[in-house]
Amino acid sequence: MSDVQKNIISRRTVYKFDQREVPATVLEIAFEAARHAPNHKHTHPWKFYVLGQEARSSILPEVKRLAELKSLRLGRSSSDEGMKKAIAKITSPPILIVVTSARTIGDKFREMEDYAATVCAIHNLTLSLWDQGVGLQWSTGGITRSDYVYDKLGISKGEENIIGFLKVGYPASVPNIQKKPLKDIRLYLE
Repeated sequence: MSDVQKNIISRRTVYKFDQREVPATVLEIAFEAARHAPNHKHTHPWKFYVLGQEARSSILPEVKRLAELKSLRLGRSSSDEGMKKAIAKITSPPILIVVTSARTIGDKFREMEDYAATVCAIHNLTLSLWDQGVGLQWSTGGITRSDYVYDKLGISKGEENIIGFLKVGYPASVPNIQKKPLKDIRLYLE
């Protein structure tokens, strides 16, 4: 099995990170891999915003608001523990990256193709990081659609869609996940 194949097959979503600093050189190698993702018409629709502590702090009021709304929607009372968990999702990852994909007003097909290309860029970034011993979790949810977050991070909602937050760091543990058997996902049609 090739090293590339081993990297693809061994990669897992990482939920717990140790607090070792991820060197900028590691990130830059991964961003270079992301930059080379396939994309129709060479639109390069992705942007990666690496959030420092100030940027993270600026969105915490919205994180708290969304956590309270989620508690209400689920019929739970807001708890300190739930709030701490929501805040930690933003403050605790060693690296936090917001990924956007270009919007193309009036051309849904182009926007769909650009979204697909951005997902390919995220995958390239993920595999490059994994190859360097660094894990990642792609997170979505209400925070990716929040006008408050767009505003605080200076992202133009008219030009870009936030498609995820990437939590990046050295794994504290790697989940052991069973994948579906090949026979269940591959079909040959005659």
